[in-house]
Amino acid sequence: MVDSIDSKVLKQLMEKARTTWAELGALLGLSAPAAAERVHKLEERGIIKGYYALIDPEAVGYGLAAYIAIYLDKPEHRKGFLEFVQDTKEIQECHHIAGDEDYVLKVRCKGTRDLERIVSENIKSIPGVAKTRTTVILSTVKENPILPI
Repeated sequence: MVDSIDSKVLKQLMEKARTTWAELGALLGLSAPAAAERVHKLEERGIIKGYYALIDPEAVGYGLAAYIAIYLDKPEHRKGFLEFVQDTKEIQECHHIAGDEDYVLKVRCKGTRDLERIVSENIKSIPGVAKTRTTVILSTVKENPILPI
């Protein structure tokens, strides 16, 4: 669990990860070293998992996004499938879900040929993948990594 000061730290870092210790301390009413210590403790506890730059996918040639629903025929095929997921750089997210499908993937590709390769040549060749359903994202209205803390 996090206290109110930790919540303020997390909110600030989600909005501006490059906040200095001095800025963070001033916001929290703490010294810069005390603010740094708060952040280090949140990192050690695994609450803060890392810091990333938000990149415009289209600007770097990865303008096609899609969701791929995966149906596995037997639970014993999960391991091979999940290894593939971990090893495939185009897969940004993988979620084990309730419902007809077993997993849903979010992928980013350079274009339809890359998507076709990932689905038709790679995913469908994994033992145990019984069926896939792909939904291409036409445009994104909202994509926000900030949690409602």
